[in-house]
Order: sequence, then C-alpha cells, then structure tokens
Amino acid sequence: MDTEIEVRKMECKEIRVDVRTASIKESTEWQRQTKILFQINHTMPFTDEYNHLLKELFGNNLGDGSMISPPLNGACVGSVKIGRNVLINSNLLAMARGGITIEDNAMIAANVQLISNNHDPYDLCTLTCKPVLIREYAWVGAGATILPGVCIGRHAIVGAGSVVTKDVPDYAVAVGNPAKVIKMLDKEKFQED
Repeated sequence: MDTEIEVRKMECKEIRVDVRTASIKESTEWQRQTKILFQINHTMPFTDEYNHLLKELFGNNLGDGSMISPPLNGACVGSVKIGRNVLINSNLLAMARGGITIEDNAMIAANVQLISNNHDPYDLCTLTCKPVLIREYAWVGAGATILPGVCIGRHAIVGAGSVVTKDVPDYAVAVGNPAKVIKMLDKEKFQED
C-alpha cells in the first residue's frame, strides 16, 4: 500500500454527530444549501446564472475550470472541496457531513455516491463521519459508491457500480462489491498537464 495513503488513513478520525442537537445555525445553513441545490437543478446548466449558483453553494471550495452537470444532490454540500479542472457528471449524491475532497483533474461519472457519514446502527440519530478523498487524476465510474473514510488514490480507477469500502492505492484499478484491486497501472505511461 502507498505510504501517503497509510499516513492519510491514520489521520482519518471518526467524529460522531447527534442530529437531534443541530444548532439553529446548522439548520439555517442546511435550508440555504437545499434552496441553492433546488435552484441549480432547475437552471439551464453552464450559464452565468448556473455558475453563480455553484459559486454561491461552494464558495472558494470550487476550483477554476471545474464542471458539474446537474442534478446535484446531497447534504452538508458546503463541506465539499473541489479542485481545479474536475469533471463531475450528472446526478452526484454528496453526503458530506464528514467532508469530501476531490483533487485537481479528477473525473466523477454519472450517478456516483460520495458518502462521508453513516448512521450508527445502535442509535439512528447519531451520525458517524469520516472524510472521503478523491486524489488527483482519479476516475470514479458510473454508479460507484465511495463510503466514509475512503481515499481513492492518484490516477486510480474505480469501476462502474463498485462499492468502495477500503482505500484504493495510487495507480490501481478497483472493481466489485466490495471493490477489490484487480490491476496496477504502469505509472510511467501517464502524461500530466
């Protein structure tokens, strides 16, 4: 396993959130984000109005040259950080209470679910949250699900429909439910910008 991923995994701390104790500030922010998501999903994509709404939703967490195709759904979307030149195809579900980071030049296919929080099985009003990280140049295939605490490595590929429960190393191809690494790519063949 790649050393960088091992170090990141050690720093991936679980936090627990009792949803019954949400503050008025959190509730107001949730309502604001829900309203903006509704507007994004009902606006002509890639227009000035659409781009303004994305900027309003993500603020400084949306890198230059990134494209997001609607619809976009999720919770705590303000906790999503999107790097430069990221392509996110339609129907992304971002459950981001634990934080989601998508680094530069990553590609996310249609119908992907990025989930950084789960309900505690013994107390359904408590969320367990761990960040999700999609590293530079990674590709996440259509219909894939990335679960809390997972890192998709640099230039890694996640096959369509895969459910990723563990980190995927740099330059690896992972497929299945649960996803398993089936191949390592030759890093010498990659040309970067």
